[in-house]
Amino acid sequence: MKINCDLGESFGSWCKGQDELVMPLIDQANIACGFHAGDPQIMENTVKLAIENNVEIGAHPGYPDLIGFGRRPYACDLLELRSILLYQIGALQAMCSSSGTKVSYVKPHGALYHSMMKNEEVMKCILQTLSSLPFDLSLMVQASTEYCKHIDIASRLGVKLIFEAFADRSYVDHNNLAGRDIPNAVKHDSDEIFLNIKNMKENRQVVSISGEIIDMKMDTICLHGDNESSLLALDKFHRAGL
Repeated sequence: MKINCDLGESFGSWCKGQDELVMPLIDQANIACGFHAGDPQIMENTVKLAIENNVEIGAHPGYPDLIGFGRRPYACDLLELRSILLYQIGALQAMCSSSGTKVSYVKPHGALYHSMMKNEEVMKCILQTLSSLPFDLSLMVQASTEYCKHIDIASRLGVKLIFEAFADRSYVDHNNLAGRDIPNAVKHDSDEIFLNIKNMKENRQVVSISGEIIDMKMDTICLHGDNESSLLALDKFHRAGL
């Protein structure tokens, strides 16, 4: 079971997250590509930090929404979405190529991620965009009870899926993430987050707010680097050798 984190989300003089502390503790870095966060220098520095820590690099493209941090809905057709994706993935791939590495996968950010999970046409557009590129890219998606359907869609386009669960977010029943307006949607208890990581790794389960135990296929666990409690839980998990 791998650990992934969204990183490189600072830009200009605005700083977000604790990338240098997080990077040694994870396996996969989802690097912002400049549309919802990040800038060219931040992107290149984050790539170099990932290389120094032997961390796999993923592109983390979002809608063009710096002010809203890519968390607001964005109305665009599928042709524009394809261009938005190619622009961001291409930029990060150039940074990687210059440093002798590559982008291995793509994980959409924020509103784009949620749109992908709710709208099959959006997911297909993302998969078709990845399959059109001359290098292999996997797509990171939310682990769900519909994973067989998602695998079927992706396999027809020759794209491998990586299923992720969120250790520092709450779930409601039927494996949906709790909206950020719900109390404790983002967890701030490091012990609770640590136990979630442990349960996900050992049992491939998440527990909803109501106590429902949900078994699911998962390959990687996401934590958010701007959450101090997540960093504490991740450090504890790392020190425990789990």
